[in-house]
Amino acid sequence: MGLPSKKRTNTSKRQRASHFALKSVSGVSTCPACGAEKLSHRACGACGTYRGKKAAQPEKRAVRREKRLKKVS
Repeated sequence: MGLPSKKRTNTSKRQRASHFALKSVSGVSTCPACGAEKLSHRACGACGTYRGKKAAQPEKRAVRREKRLKKVS
């Protein structure tokens, strides 16, 4: 197995990891149907609409999630 021949310095380590920071979420808009905040180009998590049409069923999803969590714990 290959091993590093030299120790990585603190400066080098920090420079390598400089882009690991979390980036802020951009593209947040409001849902035209319910007014909740949502990410652009995604279905609304509150009502499930996307571009004026029903795309997801958040109520059904919440029931399935609770059922799954109850099963695990």
